Amino acid sequence: MTNGTWQKSSYSGSNDDCVEFRSADALVELRESEDGENILRTTPTTVASLLLAIKGGELDHHA
Repeated sequence: MTNGTWQKSSYSGSNDDCVEFRSADALVELRESEDGENILRTTPTTVASLLLAIKGGELDHHA
């Protein structure tokens, strides 16, 4: 059961090519707004670690 509505970054504007998220019980759900059927469910700790890695440039070599 989900606890919230899908949210996206205010930086996305009116574009539909962004990542959306919502809380779902004790998990976080992520999806691409263009393809809402594929949903990734994970823990808040994992999402926080991912965001820190992105902000820290740890994943830049994959670009």
